[in-house]
Amino acid sequence: MSSSSLPASPGRRRFLATGAGAALALGGGAGLLSACSSEDAKPGDGADSGKGRSGGTLRAAFVGGGASETLDFFRGPTALDMVRARAWHGTLGNLDPRAGDGVRYGVLQGIDISADLGTYTLRLREDVRFTDGSRLTPADVLHSLRLAGASTLPAFKLVALNFDLKRASTHGAHAVRLPTLRPIADGRLILCQGNFLVVKDGTRRITERTPSCGPFRLTEFVPGQGAAFRRHDDYYGEGPSLDGLELRSIADDQARLNALTSGQVDFAHDLSPVAARTLGKDDRVRLAPSKSPYLVALSFRMNMRSKPFDDARVREAFKLAVDREALVRTVFHGQATVGNDLPSLGFPDYARDLPQRTHDPARARRLLQQAGADGMEIRLTTGPETPGMVEAATLYVEDLRAAGVRASVRELPAGQLFADFAAYSRLPFVAAYQVPVPALPTYQMNTAGGSPSALGWNRPDVDALVARARASTGAKATRTGGKAQRKLWEEGNTVLPVFKPYLNAQAAGVSGIADDLFEQFPGFSHAALR
Repeated sequence: MSSSSLPASPGRRRFLATGAGAALALGGGAGLLSACSSEDAKPGDGADSGKGRSGGTLRAAFVGGGASETLDFFRGPTALDMVRARAWHGTLGNLDPRAGDGVRYGVLQGIDISADLGTYTLRLREDVRFTDGSRLTPADVLHSLRLAGASTLPAFKLVALNFDLKRASTHGAHAVRLPTLRPIADGRLILCQGNFLVVKDGTRRITERTPSCGPFRLTEFVPGQGAAFRRHDDYYGEGPSLDGLELRSIADDQARLNALTSGQVDFAHDLSPVAARTLGKDDRVRLAPSKSPYLVALSFRMNMRSKPFDDARVREAFKLAVDREALVRTVFHGQATVGNDLPSLGFPDYARDLPQRTHDPARARRLLQQAGADGMEIRLTTGPETPGMVEAATLYVEDLRAAGVRASVRELPAGQLFADFAAYSRLPFVAAYQVPVPALPTYQMNTAGGSPSALGWNRPDVDALVARARASTGAKATRTGGKAQRKLWEEGNTVLPVFKPYLNAQAAGVSGIADDLFEQFPGFSHAALR
């Protein structure tokens, strides 16, 4: 059900009207920029929760998907889709390297793993209620996992790639048993990535009226503009201190920054490095970048089905050609970390013992000459899918030219780079980015078995190493996983020169957002205003 099919209540009409007016005030790009938070957030308006002033409505701006935005988070690929869903629905858990199991549980009490690594038992909390008053059941969790397994989005497919959902079953009143497709020791890191959310058993279509068990209740949704929420008072555990939450869809990062500095929003997600630099002069706002391991990996992918990228010497040359330090210094103004051609920096399974690949254009040229590819012509296809992506591609092309490659950039409009993924996977040379996920699940999701996203990498021997590592624990898992990642480092088709934080920014009185522990798509269950 779309928002247009619902009756326009007085509160709804006010919200839409103020949103439209604020959008006009900011040049038409902001959408749903009402000023209600400045009225709600008066000092002394509620008791102190210890995290900040209790109450008020926090307003946050994200890149959305325009008129195509959907409440069905199993189909929504944007940051705003996931943030909206996490505010509304309960999560199995979040990655937390500081926790004992590497995760912080949500609607679960814990996850038990059988000695043979063949069965996972998900134990549910007993105090989780949906907004219709019903209690969370094992059938709800199992249904939600099956919906995720049927999604076309790679992050959701991980559950079906690892667990036998056809043989999965409820176990008593408070547990779900998940058989694995093969022995794995890291299944907790898959199930508790923060994007596995729960809906009621039988849910087929997610609408504004769908019962939920997250920290907030959805009250309004307008595709391309935003969504409004109020606190879910029956939320399990420690409930939000906020009275309400508004999420705004603002595609342009400068418009998000303008909305923040003008007081129209309290939080702006994923600003460009250039825009973020201006915040140091404004004491009303502060930069709140995500921290390791919640960093975005910017990369360039060579399609091994296209010559000359089937030659390992050419792939090594392209890795040696990039000046990683210059990328960090010039594109990201020092607010990034040098990469080493492997994803998942900061996660426990990341291979830390490999030497750092350096900038060596002379050796790159020699390797190209040896491969008969000196003077080759190539076009790098990129797009503004995340701030810094186009700028990094432009600088990398200059590095390739210095190594003797006749390289150029093709920039697609925002939102188009991955829109036709089949076409994307046929391109010879493309830009990409990876959200923070542990190294071995990332390999399985994007690379194993010659999947389309592998762009021609098809190495059953490395697949087997990854599978053995994931079926092991301790030193054996580290050693075997390290061997697999060394193969990728030496022979792989990915140039990954830089990890950038999400350069988020917030008003000076905002606190607690980082405590939600899903920093690539921030949550607001612990946020507070003062």
